[in-house]
Amino acid sequence: MNHPIVESLDGITLVGGGPVSARQLARAMTLAPRLVAADGAADRLLRLGLLPETVIGDMDSITPAAQARLADRLFPIPEQATTDFDKCLRSISAPFVLGLGFAGARMDHGLAVLSGLIQQPDQRCLILGPRDVTFLCPPELALDLTYGTRLSLFPMGRVSGESEGLRWPIRGLDFAPDGQIGTSNQVTGPVRLRFDAPRMLVILPVRCLAAVLRGFGLR
Repeated sequence: MNHPIVESLDGITLVGGGPVSARQLARAMTLAPRLVAADGAADRLLRLGLLPETVIGDMDSITPAAQARLADRLFPIPEQATTDFDKCLRSISAPFVLGLGFAGARMDHGLAVLSGLIQQPDQRCLILGPRDVTFLCPPELALDLTYGTRLSLFPMGRVSGESEGLRWPIRGLDFAPDGQIGTSNQVTGPVRLRFDAPRMLVILPVRCLAAVLRGFGLR
């Protein structure tokens, strides 16, 4: 990472241009109190009465009115080779990032965000949608989840691993996005996941957010 634009000892709430409610934002900010906007998401935050401390992106979506109001908080990165989500993620140094407004809108934007998670495996970023929390699994992860909880695994490349506490164990399976995937598994006890490469996404109900943060050693 180059010198980061945002440095924090606390979690960062990063907001994108997709749907996000005031309630979702309030919940995220109790866990990650510093607020950063990706480009045009600054307009949404202003409409909700919230002032982002930093706005990062190519600035092709933010309105002139928002630019004028937030002039001293804008950090334009004009290149077009990466998305605003990528620009934000590589510009933040924090224990973790909660991403809102990056899921539930356009399919192409959502896929680009998932690709961004894989491309920056050292950044602990959890994408919060209306129903799910999605994140890149580290090499090893322990989760304390309620019996019967839905746990889905989706590979973003070739990867294999082992599991404990799942109804359908994954040992011996070779995962790939064009082959074996692991959606709609179920929790049967304390979960342990191990993978040989940082290419596996974990998708859980959003109510599991606190448990995931504990699994990362962040709560």
